[in-house]
Amino acid sequence: MKYIRKQYHTLKVRLQEPRRFMQVLAGPRQVGKSTLVGQVLQEITIPYSVEVADAVDPKDGDWIRRVWEGARTTMTIRGEAERLLVIDEIQKIDNWSEVVKREWDEDTRKHVNLKVILLGSSRLLLKKGLTESLAGRFELIRLGHWSYQEMHDAFGVTIDAYIYFGGYPGPAHMTGDEKRWRKYIKDSLVAQAIEKDVIMTSNIYKPALMKQLFELGCGYSAEILSLTKLMGQLHDAGNVTTLVSYLEILDQCALLTGLQKYANDDARKRGSIPKYQVYNNALLTAYKGRSFLADRTDAAVWGRWVESAVGAHLLSMAEELDYRVYYWREPAKNRADKEVDFIIVNDGEVTAIEVKSGRRSMNPGLPAFVDAFKPHKSFVIGTGGVSLEDFLKCDMESLLG
Repeated sequence: MKYIRKQYHTLKVRLQEPRRFMQVLAGPRQVGKSTLVGQVLQEITIPYSVEVADAVDPKDGDWIRRVWEGARTTMTIRGEAERLLVIDEIQKIDNWSEVVKREWDEDTRKHVNLKVILLGSSRLLLKKGLTESLAGRFELIRLGHWSYQEMHDAFGVTIDAYIYFGGYPGPAHMTGDEKRWRKYIKDSLVAQAIEKDVIMTSNIYKPALMKQLFELGCGYSAEILSLTKLMGQLHDAGNVTTLVSYLEILDQCALLTGLQKYANDDARKRGSIPKYQVYNNALLTAYKGRSFLADRTDAAVWGRWVESAVGAHLLSMAEELDYRVYYWREPAKNRADKEVDFIIVNDGEVTAIEVKSGRRSMNPGLPAFVDAFKPHKSFVIGTGGVSLEDFLKCDMESLLG
């Protein structure tokens, strides 16, 4: 089935404009970056060349120059007024941004009408050169994990199926065979993301530890657990500083993050115990799920999946809309801790969100937080509040506006 994501229209319009900026399509693995570009290429009249850096020696920086020169030469031979060069997996090449800058600037000086699309892994790509070497030369189009609305429209996925199997389009047809689906997520998706998008592009001194941290962190999604306690479950864990740096890299790859506790000062935020949160609920299910039937009919377990799905939805647009996601918890004497599942900070305004489901009954955390911090908004998702389906279909920009 051909499904058009909204970024398709943005890219198509920009390619039809006069050459001004490179177009950079960035996002995590298996969300459809190459597919989207292919859809656009089928609909435009500009001749194009597509190159993939996946199997290229990372040290062969001259590869970029060669494919770029090949596109220029083709333009000359065919007498083309313009051409489009697409380079996929660009972040795999060492010092790629310096080469791209040199070639782009040369075309600009010589008035060569060669337009360029670069594709790569989300924030790792940004970190490796966009904001420094290529400042002022590109426009960024972010392509995130698929939302419930997109999975529902494209594949007819139900709300329960989305909460459990997450938002990866590739294996959407496999959910009837959970063993096969789980194997695909682990072998074809996670292994590739960790080995190619993380280890190859970052300074990872203990790859096995990185993998263990990722798997354990996914299993603890929507739970608060100190890194010190987590170290007890890891082999050759090293120190907390190493785990913090690895968790930050996983966050940059839009796989797994550790939400900080909301506080009035940054020092208390940074020193807080993390609340683990996957960017896609498929990652929680792949490492922690038993079966859809078993987990769906266990109210306490299902409540955790629901909370994790809400967290993933909040994270999906956090970078694009420039807001931060936290949690809040304060110990209470002789009773359960006061807790608010998610705190959003957007342009200085605070929104508090409590997820009410089978995981637990309503706790006094939300009223306590409202009393202490006077947030701009506070609401419940679930029973007695916004319906879960409405929230997972909502546009975060309009919600926070």
